[in-house]
Amino acid sequence: MATPSAVESYLQDFHQRIVGATTAAFGVIPATIDGATYASSYHLLSSVIPESSEPLTVLDLACGDGHLLGLLAARKQAGLTLIGADMSQGELDAARVKLPSEIALLNERAQHLSLADDSTDFVLSHMAMMLMDDIDQVLAETRRILRPAGMLASVVGRTFLLGEVMQIYIPLLQAIAKDDAPPPLRFGDSRMHSTTAGWETLLAPYFTEVRCIDVNLEWHPRPAELWESLSQTYDVDRLSPQAQSTLRVRFLEALSDIQENDGTISTGWGLRFVSGRKA
Repeated sequence: MATPSAVESYLQDFHQRIVGATTAAFGVIPATIDGATYASSYHLLSSVIPESSEPLTVLDLACGDGHLLGLLAARKQAGLTLIGADMSQGELDAARVKLPSEIALLNERAQHLSLADDSTDFVLSHMAMMLMDDIDQVLAETRRILRPAGMLASVVGRTFLLGEVMQIYIPLLQAIAKDDAPPPLRFGDSRMHSTTAGWETLLAPYFTEVRCIDVNLEWHPRPAELWESLSQTYDVDRLSPQAQSTLRVRFLEALSDIQENDGTISTGWGLRFVSGRKA
């Protein structure tokens, strides 16, 4: 692979130390889109792949520990060829342990894939594209490997936390990060962190039938469970141990004001489903 950028080096280090963090965060929370509910955002993406006997090749781009590939492999669908690509060898090692041996796993960057032109029917990606360097090159490379009428479908971030938790957590994080002063890192292209129009503008030069739809993951964790999930996010990971401890104490104290009668917190994640087809 090419020499990684500062962001890519950090992501490789994080996912070597904390393998499966994305699956842990999103693998069991129901996802709602256009009034339909799926068991998780991974299940939403897997539903894009038709259940048929025709030959289909699917690439999971930035496949992580292989959770999405595992859902598709469990179908035992004749004619379905599955491939995973990720720049984190630690995640790929975890995926290799739990996935069938016939699934190819590639240690590659999304900007430069070894797959042939017009060789893939679907490219799926879960919670990764909004982090990637040079997104135009990623989209061009995705289009290159897709067959005519092939489809890109991706779940990406939209807003961090749903509900009142957002107004509590972000100011606390910003204040502590300011004092802790971790080196700045810019994840992804600013167009991917804007409105749906940003994604539509990004995809339009490469794909037709572009769609961009809000996805909500409603979650009702207890405070300790919520903190455990947040502690495995990039922003918290980059804080010093002392700053992490301070944030944990202040955050858990503040949550007492918004706990439900059963001790849980009403929150969740705001995501987007974006898709397009190769003309």
